[in-house]
Amino acid sequence: MRYHSFKLSASFLLLFALGFTQRGGQQDVPVNTKNGGLFLPDGFEATVVVDSLPGRARHIAVNDNGDIYVKARFAKKGESVIALRDTNGDGRADMIKRFGGRGGEGVYGTAMRIYKGYLYFSSELIVYRYKLKPGELVPTSEEEVILTDDHAHGMHEHIAKPVTFDDKGFMYVPFGANSNACQDDNRIPSSSGLDPCPILEDHGGIWRFDANKRGQLQKDGVKFATGLRSVVALDWNFADNNLYALQHGRDDLLRLFPQLFSPWQSAMLPSEEFLRVKEGTHAGWPYCFWDQMQGKKVLNPEYGGDGKEVGRCGEYEKPLIGFPGHWAPNDILFYQGNHFPDRYKNGSFIAFHGSTNRAPYPQSSYFIGFVPFKAGQPSGDYEIFADGFAGVDPIVNVSDAVYRPMGLAMGPDGALYIAETEKGKIWKVTYKGDKQKFAKSDLVKMEKRKSMSNIRTPDKINDNLDKDKPVAGGKVYSVYCSACHQRNGMGDSQRFPPLGGAEWVTGDKERLIKVLLKGLEGPLEVKGQSYNNVMPQHSFLKDEEIAEVLTHIRSNFGNNASPVTIGEVTKTRSSLDSLK
Repeated sequence: MRYHSFKLSASFLLLFALGFTQRGGQQDVPVNTKNGGLFLPDGFEATVVVDSLPGRARHIAVNDNGDIYVKARFAKKGESVIALRDTNGDGRADMIKRFGGRGGEGVYGTAMRIYKGYLYFSSELIVYRYKLKPGELVPTSEEEVILTDDHAHGMHEHIAKPVTFDDKGFMYVPFGANSNACQDDNRIPSSSGLDPCPILEDHGGIWRFDANKRGQLQKDGVKFATGLRSVVALDWNFADNNLYALQHGRDDLLRLFPQLFSPWQSAMLPSEEFLRVKEGTHAGWPYCFWDQMQGKKVLNPEYGGDGKEVGRCGEYEKPLIGFPGHWAPNDILFYQGNHFPDRYKNGSFIAFHGSTNRAPYPQSSYFIGFVPFKAGQPSGDYEIFADGFAGVDPIVNVSDAVYRPMGLAMGPDGALYIAETEKGKIWKVTYKGDKQKFAKSDLVKMEKRKSMSNIRTPDKINDNLDKDKPVAGGKVYSVYCSACHQRNGMGDSQRFPPLGGAEWVTGDKERLIKVLLKGLEGPLEVKGQSYNNVMPQHSFLKDEEIAEVLTHIRSNFGNNASPVTIGEVTKTRSSLDSLK
């Protein structure tokens, strides 16, 4: 088997050629008036199907008649699916309808697939389907519940439910791990990992179900693969009849083990793993992670690793490709169409949604990649297929990115559809050139984009955003807060809430101190939006450190609340200790 890993060289020489101009610490990307703002290989064009959608967008599917179905990112009862139709043939959706779902959804509702005449979609806890009838945009058939996640814990981190199907009537669904690395105390510095990890009994893997059976629970399925922390990108490749998945690697190497990992290592590691998944596959989570720079799977620090030791990790599945850390691969599509040049046939398009926790280095990815395949194996390095979504360089905070690519689908004509999460914009990508004359020379300008700060390997010194200037909020905010809530305090609009104008921050000081000391399990509603990710406890911090960081967030990010004193922290800590 052939494995790929990448070391991208940092290069600043191409910025001028790529049309970037320096303004202060950030470069403004000139507006690309072609292709709906996207950069594409020569011969490809993009048209905007819709500029924005109510509820925005996650995954996407296209029916045989060209109707588009989008999983809404925000959904109330009866609004989980957004249906689009172009009635006048101008390429833009002029009919928009919403339907489906039972409500109570957060932002992790993900799946949108069409399989054997049925439309499948999911919330965090339920996989639904409708029978699609010819001519109907909004199905009049009964909404069926195919699978329910009935775990008592309800919502948790990594709870997205993407789905895919094989050619034998089976549906594959990941059950993400409700943990970062199976620590005894989740996301607490230096806490050891549980061994064996009990989470792997019914989480951290992919289960196989009957695609046509209603009312299933997890126990009705078969555990197909394990050792997979979080999978959002999942697809069945009919060219070789195998399941493929991209795993989101663990977080917080710096925050949890600063004695072992530098900020640069924590930004680059661990790899996002592109895996061929067979029945019985064990990908190694939580015991190991793939280091794409060393080209090997190494022990996690929770299990005694130091970033170099392999130990038992040699026995677990290796990835086909190890992408850089935190790139957030959120969809994969094996291209089966004939509209694109032949080199794209059976290759995989991957939507990299964009990192959140690369501070103090720029956030990374935010593009559509392509991996060519031949005879069931990657036949070359990954390529940049579509870029320009973020609109700024560097991407300092997640909220700086204008668009974040998420969903991929192929239309009946072989065109590629791309959906993004921030506005709900959708593009249709077609090929206008001569397929017979398409060559690697048509990819040159896209290869140059690997030198942009959202793709290249960051220089340890020159790309450090904190170089030669004080860290806002001090070391505590930089190490323990900015990875999630971002340097500007605006969060990531999905997992981590904003700090500015949030009553949780500016309100009751005792409650805020308790949150930092005890942590907080989701879902949590902030400014009308639900967030599922866990807020770990930080009782290991000194009273003066807690007072410092809480005072910082209460007086920044547009907040103007009174400071938190060391005495107030000491008093609250004592009251909590007395209850133990």
